[in-house]
Amino acid sequence: MRVIVAGGAGFIGSHLCDALLALGYHVTALDNFITGSSKNVAHHSSNPNFRLIEHDVTQPLPDIECDAVFNLASPASPEGYGRYPLETMYTNAFGTLHTLELAHRYGSRYLLTSTSEVYGDPLVHPQPETYWGNVNPVGPRSCYDEGKRFAEALVFNFGQQKGLDYRIVRIFNTYGPRNHPEDGRVIPNFLTQALAGKPITVYGDGSQTRSFCFVSDLVEGLIRMMFTDAASHQVVNLGNPTEFTVSDLALQVQSITGTRSPIEHLPARPEEIAQRKPDIQKALSLLNWAPNINLETGLMETVAWLKATLQAPSPAPAPNSAR
Repeated sequence: MRVIVAGGAGFIGSHLCDALLALGYHVTALDNFITGSSKNVAHHSSNPNFRLIEHDVTQPLPDIECDAVFNLASPASPEGYGRYPLETMYTNAFGTLHTLELAHRYGSRYLLTSTSEVYGDPLVHPQPETYWGNVNPVGPRSCYDEGKRFAEALVFNFGQQKGLDYRIVRIFNTYGPRNHPEDGRVIPNFLTQALAGKPITVYGDGSQTRSFCFVSDLVEGLIRMMFTDAASHQVVNLGNPTEFTVSDLALQVQSITGTRSPIEHLPARPEEIAQRKPDIQKALSLLNWAPNINLETGLMETVAWLKATLQAPSPAPAPNSAR
């Protein structure tokens, strides 16, 4: 089977490429490296079943025969979409259209990775797929929140009109190896601060809650979503429903890293989300999927990767990449 992964050199995309190649698929990763990196997939440089193409999906795509298209292309971290707000919106609009058109040309299955941010600052807790959200269209997160909401609407309408076999996944907070240390997410922030002996900075009083899914659990869910026939035309949350306060997370990071870093409270950021927790009953019933890796285990694996990464020189780009 021939699979395209748009955003395949990103954090989640590169782990998805790993898993698909392990299953024996032929994988083409597309990435413009705006927030991804070729080093995330450099270990596949000699694999004949893998190809990396440097390409911006906001531009027309090369004609690549495919049986399935995973669209993970978009800056997804606060640092990423904060630095590239227009690029984020263009990617979720034009990039989604171009990947849809390619999938339609070859009668491929199509999966859009959306986000829990489409729920905004939720008034319903936990958040089920039937909740329509509470989003500020002109706020500091709007480029990403509304970009993904538009992408979902485009996939739905394109699929209905063109008869495309599509699926939409709303990803909740995900972490693990290759999560860029400076991408603005809470786990890499806390871990890098702790490992450097710097204060662990908590915005606000730390009572806001998050749910953290380890990347390998998420990737398993994405693959099940794509290749489960009954998931066609469905919208499904993927995330870990175990809820932690940000203060609880900071204490776990202190314990796991053995740091002497103090916890320092800073003023709350604008439009800080108070609660974030997925309702995953649909994923459980439709995909027989639920996360297996607890936070302590996932943090330990992420810490080990971070320590190795912060000490190691950057590898050369994958030699089989193409422009």
